[in-house]
Amino acid sequence: MSITNGRDTMAGLSILVAGGAGFVGSHLCDALLAQGHRVICLDSFLTGSMRNLEPLRNHPRFSLIEQDICVPTVIDQPLDRVYNLACPASPPRYQADPVHTMMTCISGTGNLMHLAAEHGARFLQASTSEVYGDPERHPQHEDYWGNVNCTGPRACYDEGKRAAEALCFDWLRAGKGDVRVARIFNTYGPRMQPDDGRIVSNFLVQALRGDPITVYGRGEQTRSFCFVSDLVAGLIALMEVEDNPGLPVNLGNPGEFTVMELAELVRAMTGTCSALVHRPLPADDPQRRRPDISRARAILGWEPKIPLGDGLQRTAEWFALELGVDLPAGPERALARA
Repeated sequence: MSITNGRDTMAGLSILVAGGAGFVGSHLCDALLAQGHRVICLDSFLTGSMRNLEPLRNHPRFSLIEQDICVPTVIDQPLDRVYNLACPASPPRYQADPVHTMMTCISGTGNLMHLAAEHGARFLQASTSEVYGDPERHPQHEDYWGNVNCTGPRACYDEGKRAAEALCFDWLRAGKGDVRVARIFNTYGPRMQPDDGRIVSNFLVQALRGDPITVYGRGEQTRSFCFVSDLVAGLIALMEVEDNPGLPVNLGNPGEFTVMELAELVRAMTGTCSALVHRPLPADDPQRRRPDISRARAILGWEPKIPLGDGLQRTAEWFALELGVDLPAGPERALARA
């Protein structure tokens, strides 16, 4: 299915966003349209949502193509930029069909780079902090090669993204195109799917419903949480920096929190009476995760601006609206934002 709303004469770039109906991709589409560009969203809707695109359906500079990136795409109009965000990013989703996840990372990325080359378009690959696996170096700088179980249940995503990076840099070294790679750390914000299995959405949905909050292990493992608007700004900055960095760039928030700290923040913010329930750690679950963003600061002049308390409040408000529940307006909220 293809929905095209036509092109106007406004000056701007023509940009393809693969995975544009997803959580991050839809926010990226919004930001690019706000900058005056023409945006083509390419999505199979395996994990993306048409609801994320509803505000854009009648936008004169937006068009939609429903297709899997594992199938070569033909675009019969000029393209200046190609963003590849087309891959499930939460463990339950990418483990549901691990072979397809791996092929999305490899074949899909190859197809989109060929498309970019045909149009002379700049290409950005959304990679992941999962390429570092369960890291033995902390924080994680881009020169760290990682500690990944290449045959474990997470390998379809971890190794798929590592292979996609290898393909991108081989492509760049061969002079076939202008390719950039972003390593994205934990991102959260409105439009996350309630059942996607990520820690922020899990905790908020459980707390808002009054269900027990599931903490894996003792909750001492750490994560760094980047609000979606900060990430989108970083992706655009990496795509638009004039000189290709020639190296992967970490995009994430270096603020580090334990899982238990996040759980208590969510409990205070939502005013829930939900108990904490501990479950065994999933296989190959990383124990620590924090980006070194010195390269992004130096090359892009980028760093995140939204503190966790503020971003979590916006996300909680969005989930509360989705679930039809109320958030407290009293001291619990102030405590959570402190």
